[in-house]
Amino acid sequence: MRVAILGSGNGATAAAFEWASNGHDVAMWDFEEFPDNIAGIANRGHIEGRVKFEGTAPIRYAGHDLDEALAGAELVMLIGPAYSTVPFGEALRGKLTPDMAVALVPGACNGAIVLKQTLGLDLLDDTYLIGETSTLPYGCRLVEPGVVRVTTRVITGLFVAALPSSGTEALRERLAVVWPQVESARNVLQTTLQNGNPVIHPAIMLMNASRIENTGGDFLFYTDGVTPASARLIEAIDTERLALAAALGVDLLSEPELGFRQGYMGDATYLTGYNQGIGFAKSQAPKELEFRYLTEDVPYGMVFMSELAKQVGVPTPNIDAVIQVASAALGRDFRAEGPRTPQTLGLDILTPEDLHRL
Repeated sequence: MRVAILGSGNGATAAAFEWASNGHDVAMWDFEEFPDNIAGIANRGHIEGRVKFEGTAPIRYAGHDLDEALAGAELVMLIGPAYSTVPFGEALRGKLTPDMAVALVPGACNGAIVLKQTLGLDLLDDTYLIGETSTLPYGCRLVEPGVVRVTTRVITGLFVAALPSSGTEALRERLAVVWPQVESARNVLQTTLQNGNPVIHPAIMLMNASRIENTGGDFLFYTDGVTPASARLIEAIDTERLALAAALGVDLLSEPELGFRQGYMGDATYLTGYNQGIGFAKSQAPKELEFRYLTEDVPYGMVFMSELAKQVGVPTPNIDAVIQVASAALGRDFRAEGPRTPQTLGLDILTPEDLHRL
């Protein structure tokens, strides 16, 4: 299969390695302002994998010519942070063909909806097969340009949904060629709400805010940062997320249940599951509070959950408190900034029954 990957960060490089090492013809593209890893891969002609992935995998093309990267692609994966979805969508305008499947890996809070809006498509338009996964299937970091260290590859608990959901099975089959563990979700609300980053990251960041600022992040984020108090806050946030999902008729796994299934954790608990989890053991804390664990997970994820919960009548006092405290700590108004709310996504006019039909 010809595969085009948009993005050149940790996850994009890991995915490119795995798909190429399984015999697929992989191209990578990114914007010119992100040249380092693209140049490293282009110069090598391959990606080197370490730890879970070993050896090298050839890459057909790595560069900044999007038409070259997309040529003949049967699968296009957009792999980047939440804020990359709109620029990727703008770059893709007029370049998709109906035989391409497009997957945001992960959707990072309604990525498929935002992509279709950016492409100028109605949410239920099925001309193109577009969807998202609930998570990135790796725990990984770039070691240097062209070299990726993968410490965890999820063994299950990877969900996918197309928009509209009538295309989910077709998208799942395309991804299952290399990711056989991928499971069909009910719809993109499930893949969005199953993303645990907004549940975990902001709580740990705020409970360790002084430590991060005083040490420059010189501690292990989960091993040292998850204590009984922060574990209770994570659980309180997760409880509200699960209540929201239930009100929408969406089945979710709790965050520890998901982490246990994926292989990150040895037990499905909010405390030892994280601070003793093998998949989290070497994760270093951020050096400062201005980091995506707050600047992405709060405005993109937590604000969306809070506003959607208001729409369906589910109280979220703990989520709301974290949004407020994170805003005060960083001197910002994350609720006002929230780029993905039911209002901006066009979901505010939908009834719960309409939301089920996405």
